Formats: sequence, C-alpha cells, structure tokens
Amino acid sequence: MDSFEGKVAVITGAASGIGLGMAQAFAEAGIRVVLSDVEIEALDAAAAALRASGADVHTVVADVSDAEQVQALAHASLQRYGGIDILCNNAGVGAGTMPSWHSTLDDWQWVLGVNLMGVVHGIRSFMPFLLKQRTPAHIVNTASMAGLSAGGNPVYGASKAAVVSLSESLYIELQRNRSNVSVSLLCPGFVATRILSAERNRPSSLPEASPEPASPLAAAMRQWFNEQVEQGLNPLDVGRQVLAAIREQRFYVFTHPEWLSHVEHRLHNLLQGRNPSASPLPGMEEALRRVL
Repeated sequence: MDSFEGKVAVITGAASGIGLGMAQAFAEAGIRVVLSDVEIEALDAAAAALRASGADVHTVVADVSDAEQVQALAHASLQRYGGIDILCNNAGVGAGTMPSWHSTLDDWQWVLGVNLMGVVHGIRSFMPFLLKQRTPAHIVNTASMAGLSAGGNPVYGASKAAVVSLSESLYIELQRNRSNVSVSLLCPGFVATRILSAERNRPSSLPEASPEPASPLAAAMRQWFNEQVEQGLNPLDVGRQVLAAIREQRFYVFTHPEWLSHVEHRLHNLLQGRNPSASPLPGMEEALRRVL
C-alpha cells in the first residue's frame, strides 16, 4: 500500500491495549477504523477519544470466538464503508497456569476460542471480500513471542504457536496464488496492556478457572510478569510498527528484537535434536533467585 489515506481497517480487541494502539496509529495515517470488542463501555470510550482527534470510527460489538458474530462484523464493516483494506485479527486473552495439567478445560476452550479460533473466524469471514475486491489488502494476525519460544504459559503459548503456523501457511498460500492480499504476523513482547486481567471478559458459559499456584516461586513469577507488563511498550508504538510492516509488506513484526535470542535457543535445540529447555527472559532469573 503506497497510501493509507481513506483506507478502511477492521480491528478486533480494539477497546484497549494493542488493538487500540493500532487504531490510534491507523487514524494518524488517515485510515478509517472499525473497532470491535466485547467490552461495550470501553469500546465506546475508545471510539469517542478517536473521534475527538478527528478520526472516522465505527464500532461493532463482537465476540470473535463466535463465527456468526465475526461474520456479522464483516457485513457491518462493508455496509458502513463499502470495502475493507486491512484486517487485524488481534483479540486475545490469557488464562491457565503452570503446570499445564492444572489448567481446566474451560481455560483451554476460552483461550483457544478467542486467540486461535478468533483468527480462523476472521480469515474465513473476511477473505472472500478481500479477494473479490482485487485491490491491495492486508491481514495482520496477532500472535506473541510466546508462540515462538518454549517454557511459558502452556495454554496461552499453544494458542499463539497455532496462530504463527496458521499465518505462515496463509502467507505462502496467498503468495502462490499471486493474491492481492498480504499477511503480517505480530509477535509482541511485553506491552502495557490489560492482558493479565483478561478474566474480566471471561464468558459465563466457561466459568471454571484453573487454581493459582500457591508457592512462593509462583507468587514471585506473577509479580515479575505484572511488573513487566506495567512497564511494557506503549501500544501506540506497537501500532506504528504494524503500520510500517503493512507499508513494507513485511511478514514478521517483532516489537522486541532482543527477544529473538529465545527463539534462536529453541531453534538450536530443534536443529540439533536436543531436548527442549527454557530460556529465561532478561531479569527473570534475578527476580526468581530471591525466593529460591
């Protein structure tokens, strides 16, 4: 895309965090944005703030784990603007804990339903329209560095690893078909979002949450992760990185390039046939050493 002025972007999980950061960055570039989320009040507040800055914004409440609601989001977006240029499958939640066998089936169903099936539903619902338009279009799928490394939260990591695989396959499929649609994979590190309080949006149909480990080590881990997220990258900076990747038609978007050493560690194990081993994030070992 040589120019963004007047383009239309649909963003899920857009009421806060990375989704809102993308919306802000897109609006700065003159893109019209459709914000979608399950948090109605937060969605309305985000839209009001963007409109106050002069942005053209439309909102649609949708649960991405529900295929029919995502299909309705696609139709509502087309009805509003007549076309779609950018789709950001961004909505995500975190649940579950370690060890993995403590995670409930409700945890698995909720996290996979949003993080993985939300992307699947977005692709299935929007792709026919994007291909039919025959104009340049772009899909951004939000994964995580957790989907490229080992030793993290098993439920969340599994969902994001699946998004990585799906997105890489989708990119290759579209390239083989010389499609007008391109793809980017967003793999953020710590970003200042509300991901650690995702339980606020947990559906009543999946109420059984896994118990929090009560050990001093687990408590230290939780505190450390909370601190890292609170001090994380500004979501607007992430949005601007995504915008640059769309402009350059670049697939991988790494918000924290210094984390690639953890990906390298995993790949070395794989290529050399070694058993899996964790590669602690910077600062983690020091934080945990206090309780060991």
